[in-house]
Amino acid sequence: MDGHTSRDDEAWEVAGRRFRSRLVVGTGRYKSLEETAAAIEASGAEMVTVAVRRVNLSDRNAPMLQDFVSPERYTYLPNTAGCHTAQDAVRTLRLAREAGGWNLVKLEVLGPPPFLYPDMPATFEAAEALIKDGFEVMVYCADDPLAAKRLEEMGCVAVMPLGAPIGSGLGLTNPFMLHSIIQQARVPVLVDAGIGTASEAAAAMELGCDAVLLNSAIAHAKDPVRMARAMKAAVEAGRDAHLAGRMPRNYAADASSPLSGLIR
Repeated sequence: MDGHTSRDDEAWEVAGRRFRSRLVVGTGRYKSLEETAAAIEASGAEMVTVAVRRVNLSDRNAPMLQDFVSPERYTYLPNTAGCHTAQDAVRTLRLAREAGGWNLVKLEVLGPPPFLYPDMPATFEAAEALIKDGFEVMVYCADDPLAAKRLEEMGCVAVMPLGAPIGSGLGLTNPFMLHSIIQQARVPVLVDAGIGTASEAAAAMELGCDAVLLNSAIAHAKDPVRMARAMKAAVEAGRDAHLAGRMPRNYAADASSPLSGLIR
């Protein structure tokens, strides 16, 4: 990054919304709502995912996420975590729009355990219905360039291929396919799922991703707040490394100091 480029200039956009942070974090799996709020604050994230079927958004008699993570400060991204059919996913997001007016949403339709891999036929079906219904759909998908391109052409506002199965912490299992998706995309690409630690978030950004979405890597860390800070730094470092352009790989040594003119 040169002296004429600021972090604000490096903001990214999705569906007309502009964000400085390239880290999107989830709000589930923490020990408490207090820990959720502290970790999100440390991450620097501006967008948070909210599992509509699992998080209390309406019962004032129970602790509410909104009281700890303000929707006035953060962009809520309702998602369909736990949905295994297109019908359930569409119904869930329609309810979310009725409850909170949210139109920018994250669609995910999962296959069966143990892998919970994206069910792509059901994802296509749900995406088509949601787009016709006026939703702005950010879509979780397989690390498949053909599937990602089809979702983009259908009208999804971002594609989010998995790095590895949800909650696995295995990192980027297929960087080549992720890079292929990035190369052909005309909408933002976010690696979603599988990131386990900061170096893997940096690697995703070095590939050229627009942002990284993660939850378990922070929530399941021994110290979630410290890991959130690490993820923030990793995403920024990975983005800078991508913009800087890495040195070529060379399969022979190349001395950093000249070999001519040696003192003898």
